[in-house]
Order: sequence, then C-alpha cells, then structure tokens
Amino acid sequence: MYFIPESTPLKTQLANFRANKERIGLVVDEYGDIKGLVTLEDILEEIVGDFTTSTAPSIDKEVIQQSDGSMIIDGSANLRDLNKMFNWELDTEDARTFNGLILEHLEEIPDEGTICEIDGLLITILEVGDNMIKQAKVVKL
Repeated sequence: MYFIPESTPLKTQLANFRANKERIGLVVDEYGDIKGLVTLEDILEEIVGDFTTSTAPSIDKEVIQQSDGSMIIDGSANLRDLNKMFNWELDTEDARTFNGLILEHLEEIPDEGTICEIDGLLITILEVGDNMIKQAKVVKL
C-alpha cells in the first residue's frame, strides 16, 4: 500500500501519484497512524470540481436489494449517490465512498463479520480485500 504524509500538498501528491503510477493511498500522520484514504480522483475533484467518468460503475450495480429488506453494498459505492438513492444523510466531508465512510468510523481496516452502526444504519462487513471493504450488508434501523 502507498502511504502519504498528511502534510503533503495536493499539487505534490498529484505529481507523486503520476511518478509512482499509483491511484490510491493511505494518509498517515506524523506518528504513522492512518488518517484516511485519498485517491487520484479525490485530488482531481478538489482541483477541477466534481466530475463523472465513463468508467465509474453504476450505483445500480453497487447495491443489491435483499428479500429481507437489507442491502449488500459495494465498498466502492459513492456516498453522494447512496444519499440520493436512499434519501440518507451520510457524511461526505471526509469520505467519498462507502468503504471510506466505514474506515473513517472504525479507524481501522475491519475483519469480515465486524458490525458497526453509522447514522442509523447497521452495517455488517461481508468481504475485505486489498486493505479495503469490498462488500457490506446494511440494514436501516
């Protein structure tokens, strides 16, 4: 995994992503504690504003409604899209993806089976891989 000091300016990190052929990194503080996740897309959106890419997966493919009323949500699902689709009010200030939201809340990469509650949603981690949450089961409380 690629680690980024939290004091790194955007312009510098953009150049670092290009030089190292990376698209994602973990932001760490001066003690080495993980503070968050940043992607190349995050930096570009900060510079030029929100944009959509043709390679972005459809939210319909990232959310699978279950017969019991729960949902299986991909970690890569965009928080703004989830908020719009389900009329939720998940915080989009520090994270852009469902994975990022959960990691910010837990402050660690969880094990499969970990359960947490965020903004009235009961979240069970179903799949973790490559240091990120791949899928989680969500039940509205």
